[in-house]
Amino acid sequence: MAWSTRQLAELAGTTVKAVRHYHSIGLLEEPERASNGYKRYQVSHLVRLLQIKRLSDLGMSLSQIGALGHADQQPDEAIELLDSELAATIERLQRVRAELALLLRHRAPIDVPAGFGAVADQLTETDRAMLLIYSQVFTDDVMRDLLEMLGQPRAHDREFDTLPADADEATIERLAALMAPELHQQHEKYPKLDVAGAPSFGDPERGRNLVAQALVELYNPAQLKVLHRAEEINRGVGEAGGGGESWSPRPPCGTTEV
Repeated sequence: MAWSTRQLAELAGTTVKAVRHYHSIGLLEEPERASNGYKRYQVSHLVRLLQIKRLSDLGMSLSQIGALGHADQQPDEAIELLDSELAATIERLQRVRAELALLLRHRAPIDVPAGFGAVADQLTETDRAMLLIYSQVFTDDVMRDLLEMLGQPRAHDREFDTLPADADEATIERLAALMAPELHQQHEKYPKLDVAGAPSFGDPERGRNLVAQALVELYNPAQLKVLHRAEEINRGVGEAGGGGESWSPRPPCGTTEV
């Protein structure tokens, strides 16, 4: 007895579309055709289709099934590989669940990097954006320093956060003078948070450029002037604009030369 494509799909508990796809990628051999041109599937096709479905249910991709060939060819190696991949997937999902639990416990935004849920309530939208940028620049150990630093908020952060873009020069100078010693202490305690010298993924120069661009786009002009002036104070420059082109972003950015 022979079956049509539709009948074969029904027997295997799959779809005609899936059967045709398996043909197209070489997982299922084409059957002979009857004189009227219709395909005539045999038991061997059904068995192979059921094998494909079984291996797929176990988590194998179609490319892996194709590389394996038939189920009786090197089954131990294939099973060990699949088990290893599933173990890695389970570990990743467990990490994700732990991170989601932390976010729920602290009612934190979902966009903060892994591990930062506990401090998310003290971060502004700009802070969170910079955190995401830093997660692409800093290595894991530097991000741990950053997390520790964020647990020690500075006295003048709120004033900096709410500083209007059109703040006058006197306000900028006063706030810079207040923040300069805090930034200096921060730099002394967490030197790795200096982008100019911190280990980073990929090209360090690219990392510095990325941070510089993010600062300019995320902070308003008055905030940038405060950071720049605070950096000048820490470097002993008497007049604003009189020395260098670097500034120090506030937490969560760390003391950063760009």
